[in-house]
Amino acid sequence: MSEFQSAYQEEERKLDRALASIDDQLQQLRSIPVYIGDDFTEQALEASREGQRQKLIQSAQEPYFGRLDFEESGREFMPLYIGKAGVSDTVGKQPMVIDWRAPVASLFYSFTGGDSASYEAPEGLIEGKVSLKRNIVIRQRKLERVVDTFNENADTPGVSDEFLVYRLGENKDNRLRDIVSTIQAEQDQIIRALKNTALIIQGVAGSGKTTVALHRLAYLLYQYKEQIRAERMVIFAPNLMFIDYISEVLPELGVGDIQQCTFTDWAAKVIGLMTVPADGSAGLMRWFDDHARKQEIRTEQIYPGRYKGSMEFKNLLDDYLLRIEAECVPQVDFEPWDGNRLSRAEILEWFEGEYKYYPVARRKERLLARIHRWVEMELKKSPSAAALKERKKKAQQREKAYAKKWPELDSFQLYRNLFQMKKNADFAVEDLQARIPAAVWKETKDSLKNGTVQEDDLAALLYLFAGVNELDSTLTFDHIVIDEAQDFSPFQVAVLDRFVKGHSFTILGDLSQGIHYYKGIDDWQEMQGLFAQEETAYFALTRSYRSTMEIIEYANEILKRGVGTDLLAVPVFRSGDPVRLEHAQSGESKLKLIKQALTKVLNGEYRTTAILTRTLDEAKQMYESLTAEGLIANLIDGDKTQYAGGISVLPVYLSKGLEFDAVIVTDVDAQHYGPQDAKLLYVGCTRALHELWLLYGDQIPEYVVTEV
Repeated sequence: MSEFQSAYQEEERKLDRALASIDDQLQQLRSIPVYIGDDFTEQALEASREGQRQKLIQSAQEPYFGRLDFEESGREFMPLYIGKAGVSDTVGKQPMVIDWRAPVASLFYSFTGGDSASYEAPEGLIEGKVSLKRNIVIRQRKLERVVDTFNENADTPGVSDEFLVYRLGENKDNRLRDIVSTIQAEQDQIIRALKNTALIIQGVAGSGKTTVALHRLAYLLYQYKEQIRAERMVIFAPNLMFIDYISEVLPELGVGDIQQCTFTDWAAKVIGLMTVPADGSAGLMRWFDDHARKQEIRTEQIYPGRYKGSMEFKNLLDDYLLRIEAECVPQVDFEPWDGNRLSRAEILEWFEGEYKYYPVARRKERLLARIHRWVEMELKKSPSAAALKERKKKAQQREKAYAKKWPELDSFQLYRNLFQMKKNADFAVEDLQARIPAAVWKETKDSLKNGTVQEDDLAALLYLFAGVNELDSTLTFDHIVIDEAQDFSPFQVAVLDRFVKGHSFTILGDLSQGIHYYKGIDDWQEMQGLFAQEETAYFALTRSYRSTMEIIEYANEILKRGVGTDLLAVPVFRSGDPVRLEHAQSGESKLKLIKQALTKVLNGEYRTTAILTRTLDEAKQMYESLTAEGLIANLIDGDKTQYAGGISVLPVYLSKGLEFDAVIVTDVDAQHYGPQDAKLLYVGCTRALHELWLLYGDQIPEYVVTEV
């Protein structure tokens, strides 16, 4: 019997025992009637039992994915089996499967060879020796694959990437999946970072940064279960379809109730807008990407989104908030009836003294309530019932009149005030307006005058809201994940820091995919500078696990020649077909080549294919042409909330974050992809896992490699 056969049979026997124990425990729990009464203690016990039932149901199909033979110094050796959920045996209640988030399980990810190994536990550093690291594939209760990635008794005991390459070669469906069985050491370091840290992750295309962030959420809930709640965590995603695409990762990890939304939708809800802003992210993106890129780009031009996302604008709003506070109290005494007066000086003393530490809207509320109580006390001094009646009537009228003299502290009204002329303003703001670039001031003024809120106004509206209001617990988060963060502004992150406890962020993106020149950042230091040095950490993920070597190397050349960046991906050793460049000048030849490519793809084992056009209008035309040919395809236009897989037709700027078995990029010519569009084409190329086709016209961009 070979060594492999012996290992396989050993793991089959272990699996049989583990499944029998899990089935037995699950049967026992299911035999206990579900409690539906009102007794709090019984409710808690039932919740615990239900949690255990769900954990066992999950484990009953794939109880574990790895084995680590670790001998702790001075203690007896025991093989550790690592799974998505921890399970104890039925006899001694000893751990049978270790939860992947447990401290000792970190060895499975961090160990890269050597004579010694260690991990951090609550009681301190635990040291020992690893003799075996084994990857195990179990599907539907059947053992499918056993791969030793380290074995000290093997002829070549070095850690192997064989299992990783095997998993990366699998085809994609219409959902992102967990990577818990293939987490790499550098990814595990990010996942297990401390909670109260603003993590900033620069990850090349295909480095798994989104998946790592999702696994980090699952880890934080496990490690800090007494401090954080799933429902008080949030993922800010680029669009609703991307939310659908990542929707199954957290449930696969046994985690639910984490909020997932776009920044636009969340901000609109917080500040009380009834709908998403009229020119929200999708509309704004289409306008710029389908039209503005065809115009000559002038680098000195000030884009409103860039200015309104800057810390310069935040500093202006800080000064505005100070102005609001200073000028909030009306410049008059309060006289509830003739002959009785509460001086402004005394009102101001309350406002600036006893209520000093409340936000200004709360101070206004407390102050008006105190004035009302003062009036009630004064009414008790009335000399007669008739006088009391007359004074009470007067006081009610004058209290209402006095309350109207206070400015409206609604964030939208305050923002409009900043962009109005003085005669219509509640506060003097000419000096503040002078600090706003004239073009930005005029465009925003005209927009607000028409009742329209742009996407780039939302950070300011939120900041004003947080500056004048008391943020209750329903509005704050225990942890925030920002995906595609290179498209966020520093001001947006600074605003979100008002809504999260302890600067607890996972901020991830790729500067090489910063395709929207009218917003976002150029350097991660713009984000890091928002936090104290001890409150933030920076990680760079440079290995790409998505695409073949041929695709990554080709995409890297686009970046080197078109952008001049050194943020290049390092491919995992997984080879595939060469990148295909095909000349397609006319619409007819383009459609013919696309049909040829689709025939090849559909006849293979691939499940997902994308046809990436330059604009949305071109995507719609391509979709109509394909459906006229009898092909079943899905048009992705920015309004879709679900990703269906199969053949997808979409503009390239909507493909960020997605991945497909095969990708066909159309119209790769100088007219569609000018010098400023190298990053955009890079995004399109790096969506492909296995095959990449580029269809080009007569004048191919200078930064595109023509010999492959």
